[in-house]
Amino acid sequence: MSDQATITRFLHTVPMFQGLQERQLQRLAKRFTERTYSAGETIVTQGTLGIGLFVLESGKAEAVRQFPDGSSHVVNNFGPTEFFGELSLLDDAPRTASVIATEATKCLVLTQLDFNSVLHEDADIPIIMLKELAKRLRRTMDSM
Repeated sequence: MSDQATITRFLHTVPMFQGLQERQLQRLAKRFTERTYSAGETIVTQGTLGIGLFVLESGKAEAVRQFPDGSSHVVNNFGPTEFFGELSLLDDAPRTASVIATEATKCLVLTQLDFNSVLHEDADIPIIMLKELAKRLRRTMDSM
């Protein structure tokens, strides 16, 4: 999925971006890079600084949270069109969990630096994305 038109079409299927117009998706598509991971490979590590947002194109991954007593717990599972790392677009805090590929996985990655550049180009993009993030947070809180 290396060309921008293909990435743009894929972004249409990602819940976080569904409120965006075609021109906005095209602008974002220019900023994403693709990364691949093998089964068992760590995509992000709890406690390290986040570089940005990850959207699964294919494959599966799980978020695992380590606790001070040494125990760990799977806190989320991800499949195609699902995303994680959205908080690292907004702050410089460490990752709250590790994310590990459970099978061969391809991700699109949007770094905080590239996201900030998009903010300057089109201020409506983050507003729409933040509304989706708010919905996601509400769903999480309702499931507790």
